[in-house]
Amino acid sequence: MNYNINKGIGRSVEFKGLKAQYLFIFAGGLLGTLILVMIMYMAGVNSYICLLLGAGGASLIVWQTFSLNKKYGEHGLMKIGARKRHPRYIICRKPLHRYLKFTSKSNAL
Repeated sequence: MNYNINKGIGRSVEFKGLKAQYLFIFAGGLLGTLILVMIMYMAGVNSYICLLLGAGGASLIVWQTFSLNKKYGEHGLMKIGARKRHPRYIICRKPLHRYLKFTSKSNAL
């Protein structure tokens, strides 16, 4: 099979409609689901339960990744993360005279 990865100059990588960081979320989620199913199978969990959880987890990851890609776009998750790291407002609890207090140059030494 031959898959086209469309990459132009200055453009991000796109594969089947997924762009940028969503490719890593998609691949990492599917790899994590595979490893979880393998661990459960080796631990002796019933095969049908392993298959059911693997298929359900993989389909959930595919669905959520494509919905996040559609909702937020290429740089949307980074913008949301940056917005969460900044405060909504700055709290200033000192009295005003504490900000306006000046020391003379002779006392500063």
